[in-house]
Amino acid sequence: METLKLAIQNHIAHVTINRPEKMNALNQTAWDEIKEVFEHLDENEDVRVIVLEGGESKNFCAGIDLSLLISVSQNNIKCEGRNREKLRKNILKLQAPINAIENCSKPVLVAIHGGCIGGGIDLICGCDMRYCTDDAYFTIKEIDMGMVADLGTLQRLPKLINEGIVREMAYTGRNVDGREAERIGMVNRSFSDKSIMMTEVMKTAETIAQKSPLSIRGTKHILLHTRDHSVADGLNYMATWNAAMLLSADLQEAFEAKMGKRDGVFEG
Repeated sequence: METLKLAIQNHIAHVTINRPEKMNALNQTAWDEIKEVFEHLDENEDVRVIVLEGGESKNFCAGIDLSLLISVSQNNIKCEGRNREKLRKNILKLQAPINAIENCSKPVLVAIHGGCIGGGIDLICGCDMRYCTDDAYFTIKEIDMGMVADLGTLQRLPKLINEGIVREMAYTGRNVDGREAERIGMVNRSFSDKSIMMTEVMKTAETIAQKSPLSIRGTKHILLHTRDHSVADGLNYMATWNAAMLLSADLQEAFEAKMGKRDGVFEG
């Protein structure tokens, strides 16, 4: 891959955005590779949890590369209707990598340092758990570019934090620093520096990797379903899910481990 690094060890996949010379701005190659790698990790039976981070760049993600924005908005189609149809398809194509993160059956933990700008917000909203440094900052920058954020921020962020704060961020484009992000629930926790953050994030990933993979995947699926459905619908779906998935080898191993006062050992 040109724009990402991937390492897998002890059932943990470590994905690093790798465009430091562009402050991790995402070009078309980056979007394509994000979709490809998360679809691959979804199918990789050796992977139980994923950690996403920004590597050595000054920013976690500086948003969408301007060259990509220009290319998306330009084409040579003469018919205005077909022109708009093509633009809609291009926007949906850019939404797909974020969907691939959210729909990946393995939990995705994201570690954020520096700026998380524009498309970076879209990216982290598709993750399961967010962590940052105190000096990180978050901004819905599209408003300052005369745009409406269109890759998922306005759809997912109101599910994560108070809607009034989302509106304030979206209308003003102001920066939210790491401490405030923790206070409003945008991130699980903010750390004093990147080294401490990565140590703690990896500890959390290791804990998840030791659990039943079948149960972790099921829990993520149910949480996503619950977010978008009523309590009654969720409970009905939950009953059907466990009727199909409960009686597993993982359940038996968990019982035996508990009785034997040992840690469970689960297959991939």
